Amino acid sequence: MSTAVLNNGLKATWYGHATVLLETPGGKRVMIDPFVQSNPACPKALHDVANLDLLLITHGHGDHMGDALSVIQLGQPKNVIAIHEIAVWLSGKGVQNVSGMNHGGTQEAEGLKVTMTPAIHSSSMQDGDDLVPGGTPAGYVIALENGYRVYHAGDTALFGDMALIGELWKPDLAFLPIGDHYTMGPAAAARAARLLGVKRVVPIHYGTFPVLTGTPDQLREAGKADGLEVIALRPGETLS
Repeated sequence: MSTAVLNNGLKATWYGHATVLLETPGGKRVMIDPFVQSNPACPKALHDVANLDLLLITHGHGDHMGDALSVIQLGQPKNVIAIHEIAVWLSGKGVQNVSGMNHGGTQEAEGLKVTMTPAIHSSSMQDGDDLVPGGTPAGYVIALENGYRVYHAGDTALFGDMALIGELWKPDLAFLPIGDHYTMGPAAAARAARLLGVKRVVPIHYGTFPVLTGTPDQLREAGKADGLEVIALRPGETLS
């Protein structure tokens, strides 16, 4: 698998769709959104998840946390972070070390600072025949040991308060959805990058299903005037 260059001690592997594995300068392994074994874009070589320190869940939809229980069993994360309602649901399934939180809060976990940010979307879990409310969807800003900050927006529309995320938490790198239909598309994602003040974006949540039509090239074109660097990874590729 090929590698793109970041040069700050972070490695980020895209599993396809919105699932990302961060390997921090301090050696921590952080997975965001456990959609792995049932993810049609995820290479089979990545299905066996191991040695997680943190698992972060942005919201309850199956294409983001559909494999949460299997990933937790395989990866044995020391801490699972999610909005309160998802944390309660996971605890009810026997998951240990779940730390619920809510928008605007920051908690320290495994030497990292994790801030939960708003997202404009919906959230629910399919539990057998029942559709269970999953609280409010979220994004995260993760401050690494060296101060570098990564923003994963989760599933969201463009919203003006992204400017406050940029002002308060100053992300250096953003993972932004661009697929359109269920989230913002490329033009809105370029505007999001401007509001956030980030110059490097890894596009996510596109191409997995036919309805997700946004492309990295469209994001590049939309962000060209702002000098936006679009780092389009292939599923299984690592930014390091």
